Amino acid sequence: MTATLPILPTQYDPKATEAKWQQYWENKQVFQANPDRGGNPYCIVIPPPNVTGSLHMGHAFNTALMDVLVRYHRMCGYNTLCLPGTDHASIAVQTLLEKELKQEGKTRYDIGREKFLERAWQWKKESGGTIVNQLKRLGLSADWSRERFTLDESLSRAVKRAFIQLYEEGLIYRGNYLVNWCPESQSAVSDLEVESKEVDGNLWHFRYPLTDGTGYVEVATTRPETMLGDTAVAVNPNDDRYKSIIGKTLTLPIMGREIPIIADELVDPEFGTGCVKVTPAHDPNDFEMGKRHQLPFINIMNKDGTLNENAGPFAGEDRFVARQNVVKQLEEDGFLVKVEPYRHAVPYSDRGKVPVEPLLSTQWFVKIEPLAKKALTCLDEENSPRFVPDRWTKVYRDWLVKIKDWCISRQLWWGHQIPAWYVVSETNGEIAEDTPFVVAYSEEEAWEKAKRQYGDEIRLEQDPDVLDTWFSSGLWPFSTMGWPQETTDLKTYYPTSVLVTGFDIIFFWVARMTMMAGHFTGQMPFKDVYIHGLVRDENGKKMSKSANNGIDPLILIDEYGTDALRYTLIKEVAGAGQDISLQLNRKLYELKVIERFIETSPNKSRSEAISDLQKKVFPNKSESELGSMLSELAKLSELTKASPMSESVEASRNFANKLWNASRFVMMNLDGQTPQQLGQPTTEALEWCDRWILSRFNQVVRQTRDYIETYGLGEAAKGLYEFIWGDFCDWYIELVKSRLRKDAQAESRLVAQQTLAYVLEGILKLLHPFMPHITEEIWHTLTQSTDEVLALQAYPEVDASAIDRELEQSFELLIGTIRTIRYLRAEAEIKPGVKVPVILQSESNEERSTLEAGRTYIQDLAKVDRLTIVPVLEEDTGQVIAGVVGTIQALIPLSGIVDIDALISKLEKNLSKVEGEIKSLTARLNNPGFVNNAPADVVQGARGSLAEAQKQAEILRDRLQHLKEL
Repeated sequence: MTATLPILPTQYDPKATEAKWQQYWENKQVFQANPDRGGNPYCIVIPPPNVTGSLHMGHAFNTALMDVLVRYHRMCGYNTLCLPGTDHASIAVQTLLEKELKQEGKTRYDIGREKFLERAWQWKKESGGTIVNQLKRLGLSADWSRERFTLDESLSRAVKRAFIQLYEEGLIYRGNYLVNWCPESQSAVSDLEVESKEVDGNLWHFRYPLTDGTGYVEVATTRPETMLGDTAVAVNPNDDRYKSIIGKTLTLPIMGREIPIIADELVDPEFGTGCVKVTPAHDPNDFEMGKRHQLPFINIMNKDGTLNENAGPFAGEDRFVARQNVVKQLEEDGFLVKVEPYRHAVPYSDRGKVPVEPLLSTQWFVKIEPLAKKALTCLDEENSPRFVPDRWTKVYRDWLVKIKDWCISRQLWWGHQIPAWYVVSETNGEIAEDTPFVVAYSEEEAWEKAKRQYGDEIRLEQDPDVLDTWFSSGLWPFSTMGWPQETTDLKTYYPTSVLVTGFDIIFFWVARMTMMAGHFTGQMPFKDVYIHGLVRDENGKKMSKSANNGIDPLILIDEYGTDALRYTLIKEVAGAGQDISLQLNRKLYELKVIERFIETSPNKSRSEAISDLQKKVFPNKSESELGSMLSELAKLSELTKASPMSESVEASRNFANKLWNASRFVMMNLDGQTPQQLGQPTTEALEWCDRWILSRFNQVVRQTRDYIETYGLGEAAKGLYEFIWGDFCDWYIELVKSRLRKDAQAESRLVAQQTLAYVLEGILKLLHPFMPHITEEIWHTLTQSTDEVLALQAYPEVDASAIDRELEQSFELLIGTIRTIRYLRAEAEIKPGVKVPVILQSESNEERSTLEAGRTYIQDLAKVDRLTIVPVLEEDTGQVIAGVVGTIQALIPLSGIVDIDALISKLEKNLSKVEGEIKSLTARLNNPGFVNNAPADVVQGARGSLAEAQKQAEILRDRLQHLKEL
């Protein structure tokens, strides 16, 4: 007695299905790794998103690619670990909390460090899980029991160990150096936290007089206020114009300071006048020149962006106010030559949103060269790690070669506080450049160390700064597994298998991980680095906050489902490392964003809603634009039905629906049996189309495995799409429908059922890494499994004996013939239910043999009642409509089936109507009043309608010509 097999619902509901399986996988700990299980390890440690983050399209893309690899290797039997976690994001969290305090009229100093950190941890508890929940919604098959946070106690221990070991080895030092300084957050920031923006500014030209009164030199600058800290003017030693004055001195305007003229090859003789002012304390290039020539370093700026006492009469002024006043003073004193408009790049603090200031500051640094050497050796001698695509290897290597010492201290409170204690009793209770310090694991250890050196009567103060977040992130691949302890996880899963990441952080994160790992573990942290491109907007432009052209993946998930979005992102990849572009109807998308925004704040008035939207969502839109969009919300459902929000994601949803409907049809025809109950057909019992689909299936198994193994994920996804939609759904299911009828021959019916069930289950396994939710749902219904999941089933293996290329080529010919007959029927407007006679003519014995073997298939799928297959046409067939496939000619006699004259008359009427529409649309688009005054979307709609009408007219003319020639 067989079990009654439930049938899938008539419609697929992605929202309910996806939520169900995400919860099921997590509750049952399906993806929990077990190092004691044995087997070859496969491990991905995810790039930790900022704890303040919310899912953006880059996260969605990266996560989808990672999860395909993880799910595939898990199904292939690897002992798989996908380890998730988040980064504490020092600057982001601190900025967020300081804004909250500002609204309360307070600063962090008002409440103190302890209370500030309490608020930070409370915020993390209440809001820090947003990004994690969104990653779960993407279906990331991670071991959530191993979730890590970079401020976890175990990771903090690892950070202390790394810092202290590097310090004791002489690789961490405290020194005075030029750093990127953000006056807004009053902290040093890394290069990654700096965004270069093109701005319209000025280039000011000034005269600096020679001290001996014999003349002057002309210099140019975009930052006039920095001249107050000039300690030299430099020229190129090979510049004949200035060789005679090298070594002379100048009198610095305003300040009256005597400064030398130096020669340095860094100076470009072609830039400006060939003379450059040198401000070693406020410019990276000048800093290097200052060191080479032993120049004084004069800092003129306070940490809040105002000028200090070294700025003379401008002390206390904001840097930009001082800029205007310095120029005014130089002009009054006769030193201003000219002012030129000048567009140039200015570095901005990503968090503070203000221009950064190169500032001389006492900070902690890591000596990078010794760490980089180990990474370079691994790369050059072992090609470790291996970059995919390979072109990024050179980028990575160049960065390791050109690297400078790394500033790791940040003037913040949220983060890993630097484990150094200053003996402030030695410097009048203040932390100064020369204050002695001890580095220790704890305050108790610090007291013991300090007392041994400075006696019992001392005062200690821990360094208030925290470490750059990239320091802890650099340890991420091994600190998350328990390092420095020799844990079972570390022994089993480290080094990890692959890092999946974007190219934009090769410099800032990938290289820091390889350097840290090489130094502390002796190995590179991952075998491969799979570099993917960017997700660009519908116009192919890079998404950015400033351009306000981002796409929230959750909006598309709500509309189409997670699987559809994942599949679209992966399928769009044309090659490893290539950017992809996501199709989007921006208007519909923005209306959906507004709808969701209003749903989250339902009690606001219209004016309040518009104000909030302008502040938080659409800063580039006017109040009137937002008002119009609010009015259009009522039509959103209607607009969405008329035009998809995203054609590409909708196509993937349609693919999911196609699979669902095909699976439903198959299950309805299995007589309540599972694939296991049906068993596999014997080779002898297989019919021609069964052997064909099994050959195609095994070809796709081989192709998919090969592509995934070589990171060709986009190609794998496209190949599955073509096989599932085309070969299986459109052809094989249609080919066996007649064999599934109750009155069909019993053995043939059983073989069709067995083959359908076997291939469908195989398809679900092949597709699962790409579309995990829908495949899990269908598989459970198909197999009626109660204690297993598809995610842990074995990935299909290739059965080479089932592959028959000659058979596949024969079927390609057969399918081409059926398509041609169907096209001819449509051309002649023959109704679908009408069967027609068909003549197939080919001089090839092989082709005729193939057609004979597929006679039944041609008659069933092309609705043919009398099929004639001949080598040569020997008699007049009357009026026929004909087409060609390969060297086969297909003909449909039309006598008694189609009234040619009536059909011609009908098509001529249709053509006349379309031509009238073309004339009307052309007139509108040639009218400047319409083009210039109508809304842009209306004009674009008219252009689209014209293009469509022109295409229709072209098709109708071709059909008419064809019919008139009969």
